[in-house]
Amino acid sequence: MRIPILFAALALAGGCATPRAPVAAAPMPVAEARAPVTILIGIDGARPDYLSPTVTPILSRLAADGVSASMQPSFPTKTFPNFWTIATGVRPDKSGIVGNKMEDAARPDETFTMETADPFWWNTAKPIWIAAEQAGIRSATMFWPGSEVAWGGHGKPDHGVYAGGAHAADWQAFNQAIDANQRVDAVIDWLRRPAATRPRFVTLYFDDVDAAGHEHGPDATETRSAMTHVDAAIGRLQRELATLGQPANLIVVADHGMAAIATDRVIALDRIAPANSYRPIETGPYAAIDPTPGREGELAAALARPHPHMQCWPKAAIPARLRYGTNPRVAAFLCLADIGWTIAPTAPARPVTGGAHGYDDAAPEMQAMFVANGPAFRAGVTLPSFRNTAINPLLRRILGIAPDPTLDGDAGIGAAALR
Repeated sequence: MRIPILFAALALAGGCATPRAPVAAAPMPVAEARAPVTILIGIDGARPDYLSPTVTPILSRLAADGVSASMQPSFPTKTFPNFWTIATGVRPDKSGIVGNKMEDAARPDETFTMETADPFWWNTAKPIWIAAEQAGIRSATMFWPGSEVAWGGHGKPDHGVYAGGAHAADWQAFNQAIDANQRVDAVIDWLRRPAATRPRFVTLYFDDVDAAGHEHGPDATETRSAMTHVDAAIGRLQRELATLGQPANLIVVADHGMAAIATDRVIALDRIAPANSYRPIETGPYAAIDPTPGREGELAAALARPHPHMQCWPKAAIPARLRYGTNPRVAAFLCLADIGWTIAPTAPARPVTGGAHGYDDAAPEMQAMFVANGPAFRAGVTLPSFRNTAINPLLRRILGIAPDPTLDGDAGIGAAALR
């Protein structure tokens, strides 16, 4: 039959064929094994009660899978004093950043504001990014208050540059026009670098929630929407990190909370003491006041009288619970309003609306958000409230930087929060 003959021919042909050499498989690319990066995220004005699955789904998930707490700020509950306390581990009375606005007798013709980058005002306390750089840990700061300062520098600026001083290896000068997603992009760009120039510690700062809270109040729809916007940016950060294969320890903190204010809750200083007997340095939820030379006794007597919704003290008598008053930059008198009340130089000429902060650091409305998640942290842990001076020691422990016994922080938070 023809079919067996055909099969035999094919078999013969196959047996005579030259065998082919095996083809080597193309080598598979080896993914880089990245060490975790630690990212400290500051959300200005974020209260703990802003955390909810409907407003902040990303942060709520991070909290559920990680560590969360209500964090107590330091007095005064203002932005620069508290973000600097978080960075340095010492309260404002020791760091020297005792307000968003302040004066120093050593610089009689100057006033510190939130635009001040002169190291003279900042050099008392060392921020965590400088401690990290000194320990050989490359760092990058994205807009953290105080990160523009050439820490340790001195002298008058030459085209904005001070003699000596140091920053994080990478940093950007604050620009409010750079939105939340662009800030995330900057961080991811740093982390795309080769290992030799890639930061191991990063700060990231968002001011959207504080701005909305001041304008609209803490409970306004606009404020919650701002919180949702920042939450989405953090979600985007997570996705970009995953794409890079970059594990990360995320520590999300706020500087203070926010309280609603109103026109019918304003205290006018010029109705309490003669306007020419004092000079208000800062007003709002608290007033920092210096007497006019020769009028010290008159001002002291006026402030010592009982005042509804406000307490006043000479600097030496400020209650110990506030941990405030020993620094020479603290004004001669402090007046502190009840929550929701505002101290103004004179009666307001226009309606007072929105929100404010700067009140007693124990007030529920002033408490700050804390969420942490990553390979270093335990899962599903809610901590008792702790002071924000504990963040610097916590970061030191994660980064492997030697502890500093001169700090005010509670190193025990690390034992409760970390694996």
